Amino acid sequence: MTVLVSGATSQIGRFLLPRLVAAQRPVLALSRHAQPAQPGVAWWAADMRALPAPSQPWQAIVSFAPLDAWGDWLARQEVAPAAKIIVTSSMSVLTKQGSAQPDEQALVALLQRGEQNLAAQATRLGMQWTVLRPTLVYGAGVDRSLTPIVQRARRTRVFPIPMAHGLRQPVHADDIALAVMAALGSDAADGQVLQIGGGERLDYQQMFRRVHASVGTPCLPLYLPSFALRLLAAALPRARGPVSRLSQDLIADNSALTALLGVQPRAFAPTPDTWHPMPT
Repeated sequence: MTVLVSGATSQIGRFLLPRLVAAQRPVLALSRHAQPAQPGVAWWAADMRALPAPSQPWQAIVSFAPLDAWGDWLARQEVAPAAKIIVTSSMSVLTKQGSAQPDEQALVALLQRGEQNLAAQATRLGMQWTVLRPTLVYGAGVDRSLTPIVQRARRTRVFPIPMAHGLRQPVHADDIALAVMAALGSDAADGQVLQIGGGERLDYQQMFRRVHASVGTPCLPLYLPSFALRLLAAALPRARGPVSRLSQDLIADNSALTALLGVQPRAFAPTPDTWHPMPT
């Protein structure tokens, strides 16, 4: 039976599609734009909010798209469109709860509503559901956190390294794809909200030093002490939230993930290829 993948061109989707094809699972991949033909994958250029119900139920829905959209779509269904749904949320629902920034408070509220509505609608329809909450995701060269820093450093030959020591736990996108595959093949994660972080916890400065070592182009390290970071936050309002969390530990507890799905994410060991965009 078919697995519908929403957000198929996302960084996690780029790892998941080849795994689904290798497992001989028929794939219907959603994208807002037409995509090149790919063996084993049927591309559907469509807006998921206007998606018609399938004539035959899919085996599963896997989504890396906004949670609220899928919850609202399920709310309009009278029968289950799939046996199960597996979605990604974000650890931001926990780590940004105490933020003083209005936009970050709004994000937390959106994620909370999305998780709750999706679980309620899936339960109403008799579908199994699983929510994965990843930490900082990297690995396909299309993330909006570490990859842009590497790309800028390759242009400027300067790599900023904040001298901050809050713990981070970057998770490779392929490890999230592995968790999705495990959840597809098991009922163990039904009704679960699972945290998923990388296999290694690093302080912020240590994480940036590893990224610097993986740039692949000679770059001068520019260490940013705490007073410089405070000046940055004062000058740029959008930086205040991120700077305020530099000393906080933004980590995940992988114990339930490993116990239920057997997934043990990898350590953080980026290479120059990590920051090159992976094709869809």
